[in-house]
Amino acid sequence: MNNEIRQYTAVLAGNPNVGKSTVFNALTGLDQHTGNWAGKTVSCAEGRFEYDNISVTLTDVPGTYSLRAASAEEEAARQFILSGKADCAIVVCDAVCLERNLYLALQIINAMPETIVCVNLIDEAEKKGCIIDREKLSELLGVPVVFTSARSKRGLDELCRTLKDVLTSENTQKNNSEYIIENEDNIEAISRKAAEIASLTVSCPKGSSDRTDRRLDSLFLKKKTGIPIMLLLFGIILWITAIGANYPSELLSSLLFSLGDKMSEWLFSVNAPLWVESLLIQGIYKVLAWVVSVMLPPMAIFFPLFTLLEDFGYLPRIAFNLDRCFKCSGTCGKQAITMAMGLGCNACGVTGCSIIDSPREKLIAILTNVFTPCNGRFPTIIAVITLFFVTAEGIGGSLLSAAMLLGVILFGVAVTLGGSFILSKTILKGTPSSYTLELPPYRKPQICRVLVHSFLDRTIFVLGRACTAAIPCGLLIWLGANITIGGNSVLSVISDFLDPLGQLMGLDGVILAAFIFGFPANEIVVPIILMSYLSQGSLVDMSDISSLRELLTANGWTTGTAVSMLIMTICHFPCATTCLTIKKETDSMKWTALSILLPTAVGMLLCIGANLIFKAIL
Repeated sequence: MNNEIRQYTAVLAGNPNVGKSTVFNALTGLDQHTGNWAGKTVSCAEGRFEYDNISVTLTDVPGTYSLRAASAEEEAARQFILSGKADCAIVVCDAVCLERNLYLALQIINAMPETIVCVNLIDEAEKKGCIIDREKLSELLGVPVVFTSARSKRGLDELCRTLKDVLTSENTQKNNSEYIIENEDNIEAISRKAAEIASLTVSCPKGSSDRTDRRLDSLFLKKKTGIPIMLLLFGIILWITAIGANYPSELLSSLLFSLGDKMSEWLFSVNAPLWVESLLIQGIYKVLAWVVSVMLPPMAIFFPLFTLLEDFGYLPRIAFNLDRCFKCSGTCGKQAITMAMGLGCNACGVTGCSIIDSPREKLIAILTNVFTPCNGRFPTIIAVITLFFVTAEGIGGSLLSAAMLLGVILFGVAVTLGGSFILSKTILKGTPSSYTLELPPYRKPQICRVLVHSFLDRTIFVLGRACTAAIPCGLLIWLGANITIGGNSVLSVISDFLDPLGQLMGLDGVILAAFIFGFPANEIVVPIILMSYLSQGSLVDMSDISSLRELLTANGWTTGTAVSMLIMTICHFPCATTCLTIKKETDSMKWTALSILLPTAVGMLLCIGANLIFKAIL
């Protein structure tokens, strides 16, 4: 009987940015999975681990500041904690900001006496000279307290031992400590007790605990330097992404297209009909290969760099700097974070809108996130900039291209603010909500964890969705290019039909048709344009800049066309992946349809205006 494994359930709770996920990953290792609570678009992580004849199923609930829920994430965390499903709770607290974290800990202890307080990031507190009296803290809280540094695995074995003691204890009683507030609705009383406990147990050298943070914030949050530094950081990230993605993208393209040639040879060797090879390889596979080769390298560079900023603690500072701008637009500064996430992928930006508490402001953020150019649109933007605006080569040309790319992104930000303002004054009327924005302490990023997390959870996830959409749309593109009506392909018929509208917008019918057929992924818009101009039946790659410029110029492209192309690249309907994500997040076809119509209408109006201006000037 002594070797019998006993089964238990524990819940892992805590404020955001306390290292809760690091504790979870350290305990469960690879034995974990992510899912959704029923009826909610809130993700949770669940894992299992064994320790000394006990098996624990550990549920990592979303970060929350209080059991008085204000958002979907906090409501989900509250419901699970109060559901009685868990045998024990582990409340993770930040050793550097213990007082603020004790507010939640007191509420959970009151609701679930079988609780362990895990004071994480103790190494950071020690570096800042802070001393925490663990025995006194445990006495005042009436529950076990364990010090950990999950990054270095420090204290995790003691945490497991303590967890086993709590889970296997047969004499669990209601905690009667005078510091536990029985009435959890009494917010002020709980807050006073948290401050009192912290004052009795935490000692930090005066002025030393956050000296470095304050110095950095004096740069990152100052009116004169905050936004310029933000623009500089994103400019550097975009430059690294644009330059760094070129070689791996070419290499991956060569590899995938050579593999396509091998598959074509095999199909011919087994006497497959020509149309089968054309459909499978020149149609479906070629679109899929193009999406992967163009989309994967930039995402594999951008997402880790973006996640490093997130891990460093910089993203909330972006929301702080832009809060006033978004307040004027009728929304809140948290939208700045979702907008920044959209630079990597609009689908990720839409998912990230869950951090916005107000349903109205969340919906505005979802509907306008498409105005932030994602990595999929970077190749088109960079190609247009290179062909028509930047002729210099070398590092000077690349820096100028990065600066212009940043300018295009700022244009997208301006349209986002304008679109948010219009929505907040019309169909989504309301006043901006108030919210508490936590500025977490700056921390040294965990580079290895960031690389794994950003690649698996973001890059591969987004690429998988894009490939799912690219396969059927690759078939659609092939059919449009190879099925003829009156001697003309369906694609050319559609292009001719759209040409009058395209000319009004400073474009042409081929470009508009390319945006429509490029619905699965923005990366294939330019290849579809080239395919149409060259009257080919499959996607075309032209890597020679001079030949590409000659082809576009021969088909009527001018500087005005390039400007309209940039505007339409920023302002058009979301890709298939993002549309699926919007449908999932809003659970509404109405809002999904509006997310398609709104940016398209804005893009058409702006293009028409730009075209009229160019014609008036020239």
